[in-house]
Amino acid sequence: MAAHSDRYPLISDLRTRASRRLPSFAWAYLDSATGDERAMHRNEEALAEIELVPQMLKGPLAPDTSVTLFGQEFASPIGIAPVGMSGLIWPGPDLVLADLARRENIPHTLSTVATTDPETVGPRVGNNGWFQLYAPRDRAIRDDLLDRVEAAGFNVLVVTADVPAPSRRERQRKAQIRVPPRIGPSLVAQTIIRPAWTAALLRNGMPRFRTVEPYLDSHSLASVAGFVGATLGGTLSWEYLDELRQRWKSTLVIKGLIDLDDIERSLAAGVDGVIVSNHGGRQLEAAPASIRVLPGVVDRVAERVPVIFDSGVRSGADVARAISLGADFVMAGRPFYYGLGALGADGAGHAFSILHEGLVNVMQQTGCAQLSDLRNRRA
Repeated sequence: MAAHSDRYPLISDLRTRASRRLPSFAWAYLDSATGDERAMHRNEEALAEIELVPQMLKGPLAPDTSVTLFGQEFASPIGIAPVGMSGLIWPGPDLVLADLARRENIPHTLSTVATTDPETVGPRVGNNGWFQLYAPRDRAIRDDLLDRVEAAGFNVLVVTADVPAPSRRERQRKAQIRVPPRIGPSLVAQTIIRPAWTAALLRNGMPRFRTVEPYLDSHSLASVAGFVGATLGGTLSWEYLDELRQRWKSTLVIKGLIDLDDIERSLAAGVDGVIVSNHGGRQLEAAPASIRVLPGVVDRVAERVPVIFDSGVRSGADVARAISLGADFVMAGRPFYYGLGALGADGAGHAFSILHEGLVNVMQQTGCAQLSDLRNRRA
């Protein structure tokens, strides 16, 4: 890892290397947003504008980054956000990330449309498993899926609210991303010139939506993709959320609310936490930067439940910035996949090191012994 730290000390370094090692369709899926992609860039730019004021003469500092969230202590306030079609970006990522989460004692969120099922990931991630739900329209499927997730040991259900309909994602259209992929000269050429990705694919096999395959007679990618498009997403309503709250007895978190009235109503529905997110800029190009919304959400929630921040995190300083504005915890998605694309399995751990060690350094530079001290360092 020391060599990685010297050659790739920034998440942007991993991003640059990943762009050279992934086939263009995989890179477009990972790195793109929607529309002109300004929402994605706005997330990053708004975070960069937040300044922290150092306090000096604190003597030796060994910052404590541990945090208790939903009754569980984690070593760092950084979790792994859910990413759908994960195996398209880098083949076989879900177990790598599960192992990382368990090793570093941070949460890993498995997506409904990841490429490994909860029964496989659950035992590997241990008590650090969260499951992100795209709400199925069929209640029987929903209930069976929740039973499977619970039996696999996942203790936090993350209900995604910020995908009311598919977004346009124009860069992905230009890259001709299809599920199933259209095997032709262009796709073959893209994979041939990316041998590391292709070798990982040969080791792990073609990506499959294994979580939803039990609900289909055919496991062909065409059948599964059709099922996902017709059955998941666009379902969530306040009534549906009430049903989920009654059905799921463990921790329930709602992801993707940035409207304050929505936040208040979700609290009334009994959610245990909220994730402030604009889906990484992948859904609505006109959406405000998540970090701009965070202070208002924190004020509205008023410590009734934890507030988790997501969207645009690219450094330990960004983690510190979100915490300084009141976030109790921070999630990151793209950085871990930039790491996988850049360095394979080692890259996910290196991405975490960049974020965590960067956070520790910011705390040292600003004189913060505890994460809570960051809230007094805002400029």
